[in-house]
Amino acid sequence: MMIAETEEKVKRLTGAMAGYPRKVAVAFSGGVDSAFLLSVASEILGDDLFAVTVNAGFVPRRDIDHAGSVAEALCVSHEMIYVDFNRIDNFTDNPTDRCYYCKRAIFSGLKEFAAKRGAETVIEATNADDLEDYRPGIRALSELDVKSPLIEARFSKNEIRKLSKERGVPGWDRPSDACLATRIETGQQVTATKLEQIEEAENYLKSLGFALCRVRHHGALARIEVSPDKIDDILSSSVRQGIDKRFRELGFIYVTVDMEGYKRGSMNKELNHRK
Repeated sequence: MMIAETEEKVKRLTGAMAGYPRKVAVAFSGGVDSAFLLSVASEILGDDLFAVTVNAGFVPRRDIDHAGSVAEALCVSHEMIYVDFNRIDNFTDNPTDRCYYCKRAIFSGLKEFAAKRGAETVIEATNADDLEDYRPGIRALSELDVKSPLIEARFSKNEIRKLSKERGVPGWDRPSDACLATRIETGQQVTATKLEQIEEAENYLKSLGFALCRVRHHGALARIEVSPDKIDDILSSSVRQGIDKRFRELGFIYVTVDMEGYKRGSMNKELNHRK
């Protein structure tokens, strides 16, 4: 039954993309979802397709580099647009709907960029599971008529990973990542310094083997999230001391580990608590 359902979803996905006016631009982060979407789209659209990656202070450099390598592996033309987050309305003030303003600005610019290259359609890789979390940016996509074919076909994250593995899509097992601003408490100013602190702190954790990690920025305090099965590892004496030293070098005064472990959208718990 599950195989039949997945095959039906693939048909809906390929059918939707086959019906798009040529040319098509894919908003490409290089993550599992967008890599899967680009892989399928390249088979359907061929040269009528190109990928566009946003380069901004809130996007980890590791993700930008990975996006380039995946696009190259899939033999898809790859473009880059540069975004100054300080010029996005309401972004640095970090309201609860910051993501809406960010998506609105980025995809408005992306659509203009795509149109200049002859693309009538812009698609992106939000999946059905994302609808279960607080995602104000999805409203902006709808307002701008940006297509989300993985939602239309009702693909879950697990299905995308499974099919990506079967198709040999690069990075199919890569941990999920997100905009670095999602690590900063709502209402607290987003600054280049904070974003750099977060990125460098996470890079350090990844260098220690914690592939899935988040560093939540609470002012002077860094709250580390790793997968639950890695909590004992990060609390071992030698690892703990190294992390404490490196994080203090980055400007944090206090360093703590979330005992619940990584959980998608954990910063949204604060929003629910305030209601």
